[in-house]
Amino acid sequence: MVVPAVAISTLLGALNGYVLTKWRFRGDTWVFGLMLFSCFIPFQIVLIPMAVVLGKLGLAGSIPGLVLVHVVYGIGFTTLYFRNYYAAFPTELVRAAQIDGAGFFRIFWRILLPVSGPIAVVSIIWQFTNIWNDFLFGASFGGVNQPMTVALNNLVQSSTGVKEYNVHFAGAILAALPTLIVYIVAGRYFVRGLMAGSVKG
Repeated sequence: MVVPAVAISTLLGALNGYVLTKWRFRGDTWVFGLMLFSCFIPFQIVLIPMAVVLGKLGLAGSIPGLVLVHVVYGIGFTTLYFRNYYAAFPTELVRAAQIDGAGFFRIFWRILLPVSGPIAVVSIIWQFTNIWNDFLFGASFGGVNQPMTVALNNLVQSSTGVKEYNVHFAGAILAALPTLIVYIVAGRYFVRGLMAGSVKG
């Protein structure tokens, strides 16, 4: 669930950031404003509409359904990251590529995406952490396909009588280990990526 959701939301965020900075159109500020507004919508508000949508798509209680939920909810954040990062990228290079005959996707793949490493790391770490640690969406839409946090909660609740704290602690360590490894390996790149798009020029 985590890998496709992170990959899709990061790629869509990169495309959105590219369009909103280098292919300006009428109403682009409104589009970005709405996507930015989606970052502040509480999880609880979207539960019922999302349940209806997943039911109509036939994805309720499935892993593809959870992937869709996390992609939709995370795309606002990834768009924000890439949009701010690409805003500092020289537009003259994009215009020069257009004069040379490069199209929309060719410019994206050959010019912008290769220099997007720092902000891509930020997006990947952010999305990975949010999706892996999510409980509400997993409990609401997961069905039998329970993510780690829901399984950990069920493990704790299933103990009757004497609490098996050794088992609970082992489960908590296993649940926290992937995000811990990600931050140990790529934590410095996370801060560097955040700073990369903070100053223009």
